[in-house]
Amino acid sequence: MTRPQLLIDTDPGVDDALAILMAAAHADIAGLSIAAGNVGLGHTVRNARNLVDLIGMSTPVFAGCATPLVRAPDEDAAFVHGQDGFGDVGFPEPKALLSGEPAALALLRLTRERPGELTLVALAPLTNLALALRLDPTLPQRVARLVVMGGAVTGHGNTGRIPAEFNIGFDPEAAHVVFEAFPRFDLVDWEATLRHAFDDAEFDRWLARGDQRAEFFGRIVATARAYNAANDRAGLIAADALAMAVALDPSIVTRRETRAVAVELDGRLTRGATVVDWAARLGRPAQANIVLEVDHARFAAMVQRALGVPE
Repeated sequence: MTRPQLLIDTDPGVDDALAILMAAAHADIAGLSIAAGNVGLGHTVRNARNLVDLIGMSTPVFAGCATPLVRAPDEDAAFVHGQDGFGDVGFPEPKALLSGEPAALALLRLTRERPGELTLVALAPLTNLALALRLDPTLPQRVARLVVMGGAVTGHGNTGRIPAEFNIGFDPEAAHVVFEAFPRFDLVDWEATLRHAFDDAEFDRWLARGDQRAEFFGRIVATARAYNAANDRAGLIAADALAMAVALDPSIVTRRETRAVAVELDGRLTRGATVVDWAARLGRPAQANIVLEVDHARFAAMVQRALGVPE
């Protein structure tokens, strides 16, 4: 079976780390383009380089935007992921090198070199991708698929603006640019990730049976697990991992709805919300394949393989 070919835009981040471990176990990775989001760009770039070291990949890492396109963000997610984004474990300086090519330019170059081959997996605020689109609006024509982790399609978000999900809420203007530019993309939203959380005790068994990847992930995820437990979030929530599962194997999706989705830019209480035209009342093209359910057992098997759990 041909391995999927991925280009990953990410802001590692604990759940980004699990998604990238999954990608390395199941696919070939053309590059990691890095944005600020969960924590600042200096940390997210360093964390990406640590992941490259851990996995032993030769994947290039490209630094991107340190800030959103227009407005300063209201918040980051250090209170969940740790101040450094990796649970404040204190890893040594990574050996993997950082490319001198800016992330937006790398996204354009790699898709020009491999038109129609790469699935673009967007796990971060969409700043890098929006910049690339402003430089070259033909980008969507060269991408095999776009899979976005973002949004909260019925308004149950996870930010200070109640309806907004973090990735979209961090840079709503960038999300608007991307959602308007791509004629079709897969959207894996925050609410779907809550429905597909893993039982804590079961996940602990996976960590105990896995290899050095499981040991690494168990260390960095501890802060996030403690936060979730203290805030009534049940189970191990793996948002970016769910999006990665959809990117790796589209057939894992068991229920989806294709609808027009837009991003609220101006609302005092709702800025960053993903607004879904569920009843097709506006006559706009339905560009988002909204993932509602996946085969949970297959998702779990993909995560276990990424952690080195014996079959």
